[in-house]
Amino acid sequence: MAEVRPDEISAILRKQLAGFENEVDLYDTGTVLQVGDGIARIYGLTKVMASELIEFPNDVFGMVLNLEEDNVGCILFGDSTLIKEGDIVKRTKRVASMPVGEEMLGRVITPLGLPIDGKGAINSDKFLPIERKALGVIQRAPVKQPLQTGIVAVDAMIPIGRGQRELIIGDRQTGKTAVAVDAIINQKYTHTEEAKKDGIKPVYCIYVAIGQKNSTVASVVSKLQEYGAMEYTTVVVASASDPAPLQYIAPYSGASLGEFYRDSGRDALVIYDDLSKQAASYRELSLLLRRPPGREAYPGDVFYLHSRLLERASKLSDDLGGGSLTALPIIETQQGDVSAYIPTNVISITDGQIYLVSNLFNGGVRPAIDIGISVSRVGGNAQIKAMKKVAGSLKLDLAQFRELESFAKFGSDLDKNTLKTLSKGARLVELLKQKLYVPMPVERQVVSIYCGTNGFLEEIEIHDVKRFEKEFLEFIGMKYNQIFDTIRIEKQLKDETVELIKKAHTEFITVFKKS
Repeated sequence: MAEVRPDEISAILRKQLAGFENEVDLYDTGTVLQVGDGIARIYGLTKVMASELIEFPNDVFGMVLNLEEDNVGCILFGDSTLIKEGDIVKRTKRVASMPVGEEMLGRVITPLGLPIDGKGAINSDKFLPIERKALGVIQRAPVKQPLQTGIVAVDAMIPIGRGQRELIIGDRQTGKTAVAVDAIINQKYTHTEEAKKDGIKPVYCIYVAIGQKNSTVASVVSKLQEYGAMEYTTVVVASASDPAPLQYIAPYSGASLGEFYRDSGRDALVIYDDLSKQAASYRELSLLLRRPPGREAYPGDVFYLHSRLLERASKLSDDLGGGSLTALPIIETQQGDVSAYIPTNVISITDGQIYLVSNLFNGGVRPAIDIGISVSRVGGNAQIKAMKKVAGSLKLDLAQFRELESFAKFGSDLDKNTLKTLSKGARLVELLKQKLYVPMPVERQVVSIYCGTNGFLEEIEIHDVKRFEKEFLEFIGMKYNQIFDTIRIEKQLKDETVELIKKAHTEFITVFKKS
């Protein structure tokens, strides 16, 4: 990642102030009382607004966070060593904003909108406030249109709708980022002519990296480039080496960029990776600003920190253009403890969670989704009818399998029905395994799950399940492609289509057994 020079930061912040250079009166200036560790306290500025940009000497800017009786606390976006006690500070009368526009597509930027990918300047003159009030219920519409992730386990059992907020939660190294990146790569289809004909709106993606190592972010960007996903994606980076103020504002900047697409009637997907780091940076700033610490030293409003961010994700009513902003926040747990403070808070704000567990991940089940605790509160509303029909029993079958699996380990004699449930469950688990960066189109998912829930895999050895799925789908694609076309266009699984699948299976299974 390219380094950002201090003069570039001041230049982009000054660009926001074009047309706001009003006459300065006595109440628009203040004096620095204290400075250091990315924060400053100022005496004066009696008319200043919360989140307003303020200008320090030496081209350093800050953003107001605390409004107290006798002073103002602010966070700094520049080098605090350039500011000293007694310096004069000026109001800008402009709330901190983020440059937005089509020019951001395919770029890697800082939370202030500065490019760090070495591809030159971004010429955008449109700005949106970093912090915006979420729209009310009247301006929203129900979440009904699916946002396909291409991950079979998610699209079948934990469906995500456009405008939903679905939490991805789990310990470190359980594949949380991989789920999010797969979801971005899968949106490539929505930008094709085929999708346009099918009436599917394109989805623009924003990936916000908070407190990640630069090398980790670089590998994500290279994967997105490799799969052609950067064309419709913007990556916002506040890395682990960046100061706490930038890590704090990064998710809000990503949300503002997403709202630009949503408010123009388009669909956007924003991923916050991860909000645990943002909460930690906010705690750091709050303690430095002498805000009273609460549970685990987090300030009392840490719930509001995330709720006002995630409330901004929504599906707009038709009167407002029908755009949507879908949010996939990521939270890292310690030792699988979902009842810790920050995980509990974010679970209660979102519309469901995808819970990834270490023991499944280490056991080779990837994505390592724990079906028992994972849920989507939008549910079947965010699925096409065909998927709803075939995936209805899938979650129950897997839950029964997990329940019986623990008893089967004791090795006692099992009755016929139990053995059948275990056999079916083991094959379903195998069927739902998926390699990284290989998202599957929804019509293929429907056929695959139909095979699993309707006994097509009973005669197949467990280690052959994935090979059977791959070869069977290839066979249908060559000989019975109308099955995929019908499901994709009509979004339903009609009786004629079911008969065709059965016919294809009968033809294929004899060849497969011989091989």
